Amino acid sequence: MADLLVVEDDPDAAEALGEILRVNGHDVRIAFNGEQGLRMLEERAPEAALLDIEMPILDGPGMVATMFVRDAGLERVPIVLLSGVQDLPAVAAQVGTPYFLCKPYTFETLRRMLARVLVERTPPRRANLA
Repeated sequence: MADLLVVEDDPDAAEALGEILRVNGHDVRIAFNGEQGLRMLEERAPEAALLDIEMPILDGPGMVATMFVRDAGLERVPIVLLSGVQDLPAVAAQVGTPYFLCKPYTFETLRRMLARVLVERTPPRRANLA
């Protein structure tokens, strides 16, 4: 179905999400921090990236900002933020993505979000990055 990149610092959560997505036909690569995620993006741009916000080394918003700085086409990858932070809509607006899910979310909610992302393919908007 789709080539996806999951960037999540919790190995159990990352592997569980990856397995759910694979069982549903997606090709999934997993990174455990933003720097590793950037390296994987440079190897092959996915159709969408699912990012945790709070991660060591480089967090989700920092990863998106770096994608813009590098300006190598990666800034066109749609971003889905997955997090339990208190004001996720505000963080998503700052990053410039219309796609976000608050943890915990159901598989059905994730499935609907991915279907929307893969149809709309809206990249983050640079003007909103802080």
